[in-house]
Amino acid sequence: MFRRAMRETAFRLARRDLAQFLIDHEDRLLVIFREELRKLDDEIPEENLFIDIHLVPLGEMILKAVLRALNRFLLMEDGPGTVEDVQSEPQSTI
Repeated sequence: MFRRAMRETAFRLARRDLAQFLIDHEDRLLVIFREELRKLDDEIPEENLFIDIHLVPLGEMILKAVLRALNRFLLMEDGPGTVEDVQSEPQSTI
């Protein structure tokens, strides 16, 4: 219990700095992510795909959404958007 309280305290102290770090380094994260997605795109044989999907633009959009979600989580005060709210939402079946 004490360790959890310490982690929570450390997180509360660092969350704004971590959010700012992600904002400051978003461009570099996107560059690295694009490179990794290009590698993945090159490794997947096109005959194994049902449609020709270019992973880099799609992945970039997904990464930006993830970064926005992380920043919202890091900067939000306790209130709407809690874990309980998300767990009660119906899950997508894509």
